[in-house]
Amino acid sequence: MPGTVSRGVAALLLSCALLMTTAGCGGNDTQSVSAAATATATASPSASASFEQQRLAKTRFVANAGLAAGAAYQWIVKPYRAGKFAKGADGRTFALVKAGLAGAFTYNRLKAAVHNAEGDPLLAKAVAPLSAGIESLKGLGTKLRKGDAGAADVGSFESVINSVKDAGKSAGAEVVDKVPTASQLSGGS
Repeated sequence: MPGTVSRGVAALLLSCALLMTTAGCGGNDTQSVSAAATATATASPSASASFEQQRLAKTRFVANAGLAAGAAYQWIVKPYRAGKFAKGADGRTFALVKAGLAGAFTYNRLKAAVHNAEGDPLLAKAVAPLSAGIESLKGLGTKLRKGDAGAADVGSFESVINSVKDAGKSAGAEVVDKVPTASQLSGGS
């Protein structure tokens, strides 16, 4: 009996020590985070900040458009050309599900790229006419997933992606295909 009481006391003391250590660590992190937030909130924008925003706008545009182009080519255009979407093809269902996810991902990243382009005047002018084409892709992810997409639908993906790449190149932001990871594709980011 005395052994169980001493074990209980030891466990209680150990738990209290852990609680005190954890509480002490959390307080410092919270203080430093709030201090950093206060410092950031009081900082005033400068000419270099707007320059950085524009430069980052191009970088973000290239990243988002590259992911959209990579996803569209890897999981929509390439499997379509290989005949993976044809009825009776091996792995058709899996290819259609991936294409549906890629379609939604591509649409999402293209919308983000257009938003990023707004931060750079030259890029915004180049991308502005493409908004209607990007909007036309909205329902194609579902159409692909259901197996209802045809050559015209896949061609529209390819056409819009190529237009975005050309617009970026003309504005000095060359887009290179970047295939997203499976977690990016399923997460939509």
